[in-house]
Amino acid sequence: MRHKTIIEPFRIKTVEPIKMNSEEERCRLLREAHYNPFLLNSDDVIIDFLTDSGTSAMSAEQWGGMQIGDESYAGSRSWKRMEKAVRNLTGMDYILPTHQGRAAERILYSTIGGPGKVFVSNTHFDTTRANIEFREAEAIDLPTPFAKDMSSDYPFKGNIDLDQLSKTIDEKGVDNIAGIIMTVTNNSGGGQPVSMENLKQVRKICDSYNIPLILDCCRVAENSYFIKHREKEYNDYAYEEIAKKIFELSDAAIMSSKKDALVNMGGFLALRNMKLAQECTNLLIITEGFTTYGGLSGRDMEALAIGLKEVFEPAYLDYRIKSTEYLGRKLHELGVPIMLPVGGHAVYIDAKKLYSHIPVFEYPGQVLVCELYKLGGIRTVEIGSVMFGKYEDDHKLIPAPYELVRLAIPRRVYTQSHIEYVIETFEEILRRRKETIGLRIIEEPKFLRHFTAKFERLPYNNKIAEESGLE
Repeated sequence: MRHKTIIEPFRIKTVEPIKMNSEEERCRLLREAHYNPFLLNSDDVIIDFLTDSGTSAMSAEQWGGMQIGDESYAGSRSWKRMEKAVRNLTGMDYILPTHQGRAAERILYSTIGGPGKVFVSNTHFDTTRANIEFREAEAIDLPTPFAKDMSSDYPFKGNIDLDQLSKTIDEKGVDNIAGIIMTVTNNSGGGQPVSMENLKQVRKICDSYNIPLILDCCRVAENSYFIKHREKEYNDYAYEEIAKKIFELSDAAIMSSKKDALVNMGGFLALRNMKLAQECTNLLIITEGFTTYGGLSGRDMEALAIGLKEVFEPAYLDYRIKSTEYLGRKLHELGVPIMLPVGGHAVYIDAKKLYSHIPVFEYPGQVLVCELYKLGGIRTVEIGSVMFGKYEDDHKLIPAPYELVRLAIPRRVYTQSHIEYVIETFEEILRRRKETIGLRIIEEPKFLRHFTAKFERLPYNNKIAEESGLE
């Protein structure tokens, strides 16, 4: 018998209380946070979909592993377990532990990047782009043209545009291309998967130009799920087998293990080239820690090694992808404009379409994240012109390609009733959308402004502002 209900393939042994608050309280808290949910206290959030990074619930086996963590500074047995697990998965000889993914990004892109260098990707994520541009290199996104149509059911919208990739290499000059970065799944591109065929074609292009292929693999298990179910050639492969084939195509891999390794802290950089590994190791020791801990505790490394196995369990991945798809499908049925098909770790809302009356320079995505918190205590993140927008010389906004809001679902944390609550909140979002007003930025840093930027509401109509709760 096939059941319609998606059940969590685990039992809950420990619970964390959620502090419930009123809409009136949330309006005040939002004003105090300058309309940036990153600046809210977590105790004031009811459902936290800000990120799926480091927010997973760990298993009993992972917690047990933490009890035997070896905290030795050098040669820790916990490091040996982590190293073995990562090498078994990636097939790469040189494994550098880091405290999280952006540390691995900084080490690699500082080493091979710099002024005049260019990195090309299916879509760079925010920290990837920041680490590249901070070193005065250039980051270019070349998503597949199919990604432009959010309503289409094209199965691999995370792919890179192969024709544009070759043209860009020729235009920029092969000697200036530091690497091709493939992010699986494509987070900034709507959590969409990359096909094995696309990865193989990228590998061929890299070989023809002698350019390294770098894998951002923080959601490689989820990407493997989509390959298995959407590419017939891989229907009979186990998820872990598919992941290993993805790594076989890569010269280097960066992982924020806070996603598909199911841990709260950790990451790694895996490399095939010995000379590059030596250069990166020197920087690791200077900035992160010794080569056998790299900023991680022994207990973190134990949990990471276990998580890299648990994430490929069929029951877990089936629940993970189908429960995310359920939320997306229900929102789509309500009439909420979302990116289709639904990705693995998140549902992406087209805020520009939802709030068609709010122009991009009034940040409709940031407006939606504020409304979700105000009406439901739900914290999410804007992936649009706040995160990726740039300025012309006269400070006029160059908007991002999309104005998205990401509902990133933590792994093994929320139950079906939490998801239903989110759906009900969107019903109210739709009911009030015409009375919703825009925002403007009043303070921002140079890099990664979405983390700390401050906003204020636009005083276009005081009556509407009062009714919406933003006054």
